Amino acid sequence: MIDFRLDEEYEALRKTVEDFARSEVAPVIGEFYERAEFPYQLVAKMGQMGLFGLPFPESVGGMGGDYFALCLALEELARVDSSVAITLEAGVSLGAMPLYRFGNEEQRQRWLPRLCSGAGLGAFGLTEPGGGSDAGATRTTAKIVDGEWVINGSKAFITNSGTEITELVTVTAVTGEKPNGHKEISAIIVPAGTPGFTVAPKYSKVGWNASDTRELAFADCRVPAENLLGERGRGYAQFLSILDEGRVAIAAVSVGLAQGCIDECLRYVGERETFGNKIGSYQAIQFKIADMEARTHTARLAYYQAAAKMLRGEPFKKEAAIAKLVASNAAMDNSREATQIFGGYGFMNEFPVGRFYRDAKILEVGEGTSEVQRMLISRELGVGA
Repeated sequence: MIDFRLDEEYEALRKTVEDFARSEVAPVIGEFYERAEFPYQLVAKMGQMGLFGLPFPESVGGMGGDYFALCLALEELARVDSSVAITLEAGVSLGAMPLYRFGNEEQRQRWLPRLCSGAGLGAFGLTEPGGGSDAGATRTTAKIVDGEWVINGSKAFITNSGTEITELVTVTAVTGEKPNGHKEISAIIVPAGTPGFTVAPKYSKVGWNASDTRELAFADCRVPAENLLGERGRGYAQFLSILDEGRVAIAAVSVGLAQGCIDECLRYVGERETFGNKIGSYQAIQFKIADMEARTHTARLAYYQAAAKMLRGEPFKKEAAIAKLVASNAAMDNSREATQIFGGYGFMNEFPVGRFYRDAKILEVGEGTSEVQRMLISRELGVGA
């Protein structure tokens, strides 16, 4: 029998995170956002709740849950604020997950307990200033010299890479040439504070203002040879698989933002009056909210299905791309409509919908643009193959 209801454990988690987001995040996040300040106190509380360890086993300091549990937490956080949601998403799916998926036992035991506790954050250095969606155009290099990797190059738009609690950045680098002439790309763990590893000042961003995003530079940065993550020459393939999972997580964040727009609008249309009537009595407003609900409902089902296939060990690349595409579109459309419903107030940062509008756009770009998602979907369908 098909049943889309959450079981008791998932529902308990969802409700716990919802309560935290409403009572702890909502009252203060606007001030952090305005100051473009990283919310260390909130991140610490999220760590104490076990959110950073949700999909990892207890043997490495995790909570013994699964990736769907993480997605539920992300959705509830993003209903209130996307900065804290993306801090969790990047810390888990991009920072810690590569270590869990591809690290050896020593690497796992060294790094994962602190990352799972939220005491430390990991980051994922893939994108480069001239690379964008073309991750295969990696120019950062790493060569073995006297038993150490010597890394040179730069990375751009890297989340969680410059906080006071950042522990490491895993970077992709060209480590040689394959027999077919293509670049050999490997993944290498670079601990924070390593000489030759420079973190630039944080970007001035349109949205996600309470999250940490930086450009990174490597100038003869040396790390031990054993900091290779996974198999040499498999770094690009490893991270492509990580991105498939990450797209499901970004879809969950997008659904949360889209739902948050609905939540705010339902409150507002029951209070705001024009021409002597509550604006919720006007069919134009009713239809806008109905469309918002339909988009969000559809997007939620899409990421639920992608997560279900992932947990069953079935191929889910197409479903992840669909979920990310549909959900990010829903977030962008809902935030635009919410801002319209709020009118002039929607343009003010003191109202959540103003933040939602600013935060939504990057969801159509990060972890694969909407165009990349369409490429993946059509490729999986055999179009143009």
